[in-house]
Amino acid sequence: MPQHTPNGPVCRDCDGFPIVAITTGTRLPDGSRATLHVVCPGCNGTGHSTPAPVLARTGR
Repeated sequence: MPQHTPNGPVCRDCDGFPIVAITTGTRLPDGSRATLHVVCPGCNGTGHSTPAPVLARTGR
């Protein structure tokens, strides 16, 4: 199956997986595990990063 290409460069911190669920190890009364949803601080949950500015040589 063909895969879609990303709209922009993929974040280098999260590799395109911007939100993850981490189990805390404790169990809730119904038996399931308590989870924390953490957002990537590098891309703020978008999965894409802004391209680095291009360096322009000025002067001589």
